[in-house]
Amino acid sequence: MTIKVSTAEARKNLADIVNKVAYGKEPVILTRRGQDVAALVSIEELELLQQIEDHIDIEDAKKALAESGDNIPAEEFWKQLGL
Repeated sequence: MTIKVSTAEARKNLADIVNKVAYGKEPVILTRRGQDVAALVSIEELELLQQIEDHIDIEDAKKALAESGDNIPAEEFWKQLGL
């Protein structure tokens, strides 16, 4: 179950909250004025999320490379964008 904690409470109990996340593997959602604003997750969860994102990026790149059409050098593309 995900724990929700206000940012004010998090400031007061940061060490305990970090321990719950790091060692108890419990994600914590930080709220401000009743609205979810951020989340604390263990480093293992973050690394897994990053791996998933990398996998999605690789699959998207493979699809883009397989698409037909003219390829242009990156420098020309950047010039067209005004970069």
